[in-house]
Amino acid sequence: MLGEKAGTLTLKETTKPIDSGKYGLPAMETHNVGSGTLVGHEVQGMATFTAEMRPDGSWKGHCPAGVIMCAGGVATFTCMGVGNMTDTGGVMFHGGASFETTSEALSELNGKYYMFSYESDPEGNAEWNLYPCI
Repeated sequence: MLGEKAGTLTLKETTKPIDSGKYGLPAMETHNVGSGTLVGHEVQGMATFTAEMRPDGSWKGHCPAGVIMCAGGVATFTCMGVGNMTDTGGVMFHGGASFETTSEALSELNGKYYMFSYESDPEGNAEWNLYPCI
């Protein structure tokens, strides 16, 4: 079951193809930078997400290390997700993320798993919405 939305970040992504080594299909590396609100704090975020196309045309990806920063401290996160290209040329991913921090301001992120939706348009404008699992 999902709780109330924990936050939304508006991101700008840049994507480049990378070697996948699986199925002879493409893989992409996406860098994201942006800002928003997370657990009641104005934050800045950045991450690199790598995704590989699967034989059915869907994508599976992960972010081994992302960073969230606010005036009260820093948190790191990892996430995994699956997704598809949209009809308009963007992408839509759903998945989960976990955070770690020693920041008192962001401490609410610790010890929880967050489900996310991520959608971008063909120009690389993206939105990342996070919901805690309860």
